[in-house]
Amino acid sequence: MGKLTAAKVKTLIDKPGRYSDGDGLILFVRAPGQASWVARFQHNNKRRDYGIGSAKLYKLAEARERAWEVRRALADGRDPRTLWEQPAPLLRTFREAAEDFLSAKTDDVGTKRQKQDRSNLTRYAFPSLGRLQVQTIEADRIADCLRPIWTTKPEVARQVRSLIVRILRFTRPDGALFVGTLGPAIADRLPKQPSKGNFSALPYQELPAFMDRLQGKSSMGALALRMLILCASRSGEIRGATWDEIDFAQAVWTIPGDRMKMSKPHRVPLTPQALAVLEEAKVLRRSDYIFPNGKGVALSDMALTKTLRDMSMNCTAHGMRSTFRDWAAEQTSVAGEIAEAALAHAVPNAVEASYKRTDFFDKRRDLMNNWARFATGEDSAEIVALANAQ
Repeated sequence: MGKLTAAKVKTLIDKPGRYSDGDGLILFVRAPGQASWVARFQHNNKRRDYGIGSAKLYKLAEARERAWEVRRALADGRDPRTLWEQPAPLLRTFREAAEDFLSAKTDDVGTKRQKQDRSNLTRYAFPSLGRLQVQTIEADRIADCLRPIWTTKPEVARQVRSLIVRILRFTRPDGALFVGTLGPAIADRLPKQPSKGNFSALPYQELPAFMDRLQGKSSMGALALRMLILCASRSGEIRGATWDEIDFAQAVWTIPGDRMKMSKPHRVPLTPQALAVLEEAKVLRRSDYIFPNGKGVALSDMALTKTLRDMSMNCTAHGMRSTFRDWAAEQTSVAGEIAEAALAHAVPNAVEASYKRTDFFDKRRDLMNNWARFATGEDSAEIVALANAQ
């Protein structure tokens, strides 16, 4: 009986080292999350290591079976290296193709995005498609895979569909031609998804009064929501913020690329009002997260939603970004591209984007200072005076 168990393997896969199962089978963890199975045997008075596959792809029982195949090949005088020669692309399983695809894209996407892609594939695609050969996967099978979540989790379903199609395009020799007809064929086999609703936004005219109420709340969710509004940031960016991302001396918050939707680092100018929120959070500091929950880990998205619900607000945290964008369009004269940069939105035109080598940081600081003064009511007297003068 082997020394390892499936549960033990899960605990070791993030701990670099070599772990023997016995009978020549070794779990080799090169780096956290990078683990493979190795069969070590003596042959012709020489010790040889034979790689038998990724620990993410092959479970312990399968690795033991492969180690036994190596032992049998050596006993028969065969070269174990020929046991698992790389199969033709169409003969590979979908899971094998997916692993190759994710490995090839490691440098193209952020760590957070890659983890999400792998999680979606593991949860929604591999159970039905993982062991199928690539050549057998067509629209009917993909539609069957997506159907359980197509209407209940439409956004996730679209992400999974996109991943499946990209993996097939990456793996098949005729990939580009094949997927050209695959999309419509999948759509023909699935019901219409519910319409995608917009995030409810608070009219910007109501924001100062709301912020005044919000400032009276003492929960960590309320503190995080104030920061979200003042920085016009996404919920995940705020909830995942850590103290080492803040430069108090320069009043800059630098969000690393692996936490950004566009996988690129983003600098946020911190206004005096935002710095004041951070000072309040600093008094409550209990972990590396700026806005942790009671256990010291990042707040859940529901913490912000609950804050709004408790205040009987018919809007969403994400909708506050639309509030900011509406205010910038109607109450300022800044160029739209500066407001879009403040929201960390991608430039839609690739040619236009190639000419934009700036993030408009100084102009964004001026914009965010004006926004913070408006949001906290500091400019209310001036706004009323201007309105009466018209």
